[in-house]
Amino acid sequence: MNFIPSQNRHQMWMSSLESSVEHDNPVRLIDAFVDRLDLVKLKFRVRELKKEGRPAFESIVFLKLYFYGYLNGLRSSRRLERECFRNIELQWLMGGLKPNYHSIADFRKHNPLALRNTFKLFVLFLKDSDLVSGKIVAVDGTKVRANNSKKNNYNEKKIERHLNYIENKTAEYLADLDRMDAKERKEFPDRVKAVKKKILQLKENKIKYEALGDMMADDNEPQISTTDPDSRALLVQGQVVEVCYNVQAAVDSEHSLVVATHVINRNDRNALSDIALEAKSNLSCDEMTVLADKGYHNGREISECVKAGISTIVATPEIVNSNEGGTIEAFMVDKFVYNEGDDTYTCPAGHTLRTHGTWHTKKRTSRAQPHRYKKYRTSECKSCSLRDLCTSRAKGGREIERSEYGKELDQNKQRYENERALYRKRQEINEHIFGTIKRQWGYSHTQLRGLKNVNGEISFIMTIYNFKRLMNIWTYEDFLNRIKNWKPDYSKIRLNLLINHYYISILRAPKYFSVISHRKLGMS
Repeated sequence: MNFIPSQNRHQMWMSSLESSVEHDNPVRLIDAFVDRLDLVKLKFRVRELKKEGRPAFESIVFLKLYFYGYLNGLRSSRRLERECFRNIELQWLMGGLKPNYHSIADFRKHNPLALRNTFKLFVLFLKDSDLVSGKIVAVDGTKVRANNSKKNNYNEKKIERHLNYIENKTAEYLADLDRMDAKERKEFPDRVKAVKKKILQLKENKIKYEALGDMMADDNEPQISTTDPDSRALLVQGQVVEVCYNVQAAVDSEHSLVVATHVINRNDRNALSDIALEAKSNLSCDEMTVLADKGYHNGREISECVKAGISTIVATPEIVNSNEGGTIEAFMVDKFVYNEGDDTYTCPAGHTLRTHGTWHTKKRTSRAQPHRYKKYRTSECKSCSLRDLCTSRAKGGREIERSEYGKELDQNKQRYENERALYRKRQEINEHIFGTIKRQWGYSHTQLRGLKNVNGEISFIMTIYNFKRLMNIWTYEDFLNRIKNWKPDYSKIRLNLLINHYYISILRAPKYFSVISHRKLGMS
């Protein structure tokens, strides 16, 4: 029996791009969906025709290219350029056009807000298709590495360590020059020249680190990055720290589709209300229940959600007893019962703790918003027989602090205790999304710089995730028919840059280089 023969390379044959792509190929869904979009209303930069010069590519060409690329794990503009030459599916989608990598990269870099609008419009498409309900939404975050190395991220201790090293090495080089007598200087001029060059380099480095320290002090920032000014060194897992961004995502429980997303450069503690309000706005629903883990437990954030008509079920952090030999579990703060009617606490021993009504203020960190609370005490502690079990160190007796958001925290805790089964579904709803995007697709880092641009890329990735998930929910024919019958309503897209503060870019890099150049010239 003979093997299957290969085709003769010199044989001419008649074909077309249309016949080369199967009738149910996903690339046809991309083409149909993007053709339905009005790029002007989505705020894309649309090129205008000019009488002179080389004709430009239409913006819709690049959007189709990026849809195909992100759907198939291709993000690099150079790889996308190569695929335009050898990929038959892309040749069909692009109509044989082959833009260069620079034009491809510029499209993504220049349209971050339009990419966010595209995500929001796709969420409306999901809602019109009755795939999202908005009743129960799970919120979570994950870290993606920024385009900034740890070496180019600085904090106060790191700058101080560099300055101390420079001071010690400079003193060492100066001592070497002092030990050299006139004869040695004449016999070894190259050695003297090399030492002076090193001293000059150390002086320039000192100017750099002092400028960074001054900028951190002026901006009241704990750290600064020089490659991507908006990126921050965040705790990823355990004690592992990476220079990264924190991707927030709200996922609807109906089909685990992403209904809201944005990127921040801080931890989850102050992020709940922003992502919850965005999800509520995107879905235009009156009521919503948000599930979140204990990293989001914050009285102010929960209070903001309640004001907006959002019910929260946020896990309550476990109370850890750090008072060795003192408070036992039966007298932990969660065992004290608050009486809302007379604004008092009742301790496990039956005594009543009262407050003078004075509001005290404190901050968790220098950059955090002030936190108000009241103190509750009782004089019964002095004669209580159980004092040694309750507190053995406080001379004035036991003291309880209650936050100004105590009512909202108590209500959230009650919902959490009563809805344990519902809360346990949180991981089923949203955890797999980040695993798919980061592990299976390899999108564990961002290719853009700046909070505004990274927001655009992450929003586009979430759009692709929803798009690919629909390909598993619907058949090809059903998906295609729904796209053709869909009438986009661009008036429902809400993107308020003044309210959503996570878009504000810090942009320290120009200031950083300006300060360095001025100091090198001896200017103030």
